[in-house]
Parts: sequence; structure tokens; C-alpha cells
Amino acid sequence: MRWVRHLVAHEARLMASLVRWVARRPHGVGGADVVGVFGHARDQAAYMYGFAFVCVVETIGMSCLLAPWPVAHQVVLVLHVYTVLFVLGLHAASVTRPHVLSRDALRVRQAGHVDVVIPLERIASVRHELRFSHPAEKGALQLAVASQTSVAIELTEPVTAVRLLGGRYPVRTVRCHADDARALVDAVRRARTALSPAPGPPA
Repeated sequence: MRWVRHLVAHEARLMASLVRWVARRPHGVGGADVVGVFGHARDQAAYMYGFAFVCVVETIGMSCLLAPWPVAHQVVLVLHVYTVLFVLGLHAASVTRPHVLSRDALRVRQAGHVDVVIPLERIASVRHELRFSHPAEKGALQLAVASQTSVAIELTEPVTAVRLLGGRYPVRTVRCHADDARALVDAVRRARTALSPAPGPPA
């Protein structure tokens, strides 16, 4: 089934991200046309590490409780260890998959499940906009980090986003977060202006 393949691929990306994180090798940041790389994981680090620590404590506690039952102990231990790796993998994917600006497109990402390429020619406006509330909005892609977005991008034409299970849907507004949101906004404006100087920079 297609959704199973997408889930397996997602899990594989998380585990690969752990390796990249340790090796300090970000994904997709090479290439002569890359003009900027913008991280977006800093503000989630504390609670992700906290969540991983809670999982470790739970793993130790369950190991002690289930010690008299070896089979159950081994099964639960494997599940708990995988849970810890999964949580760390989520954070590692965010760290190793930053937003990437090239000469003709902005690649917006989140963890291992969102990767959207926005052609610069479709960007009508880009601005710094800090939001902590993200109600459902048709045609909008909300990529909150630590419950916040700091960059709003309006498009002249929709781009296609892919859901975790493979579903596709068009978006005309993208809200995302960056560790240095103003730097991302300024870089996109400069790149957009360089691409088509006649109309002037986006608002």
C-alpha cells in the first residue's frame, strides 16, 4: 500500500538524519546555485531533548519492572529504544534539513516529512510575521516549530505540498519558521529582485 511505503520512507529518513547529525552533514545544502541555508530547529531543541530524556527514564523504569519476565522485557526494551531514536531522529531531521535558498527557488522543509520547492518567480510577497496561533486555513501550509511561525510567503500560483502519507494538495500561502527569520526574508527578497529586477522587490 502506498501509505505504508511513505511511512517506511519517512522512518528511513529519520534514521539517516541521525547519521547525518552525528557526521555534521546537512542534506541538500550543496550545489553552486545555493545562496543561503537557514536553520529552523533551534527553538524546538529544549523540549525535544526533554521528551527524549523522559523516554529514557521510562525505558529504565519499565526494564526494572519487567525484569522477571524476560520475553516481555526484551519486547518493551526494543520498543522503548526505538521510541528514543525516533524522537531524536525527528530533531535530527530538522537540524540536518534546513531551508535552502537557491538562485531560482526556496526549498522549505520540516523534519523528514515536508519538503516543498517554491520557485522564486511565484513569490508575490515574503515578510517577517511572528505567529503563535495557526487555525486551519484552506490553501495554507503551516510549518510551526515550537508552536510558532515567523515567515509568511504569499504565492501568485500554487505549489504542491505532499502529506506524510503521500496525499498531494495545492498551497498558495506558506508559513514557516527560521532561526533568523529576518535574514531569510531579506535573502529571499534579494534573490527575487535579482531574478526579475524590473517589477522591484516583493512586499
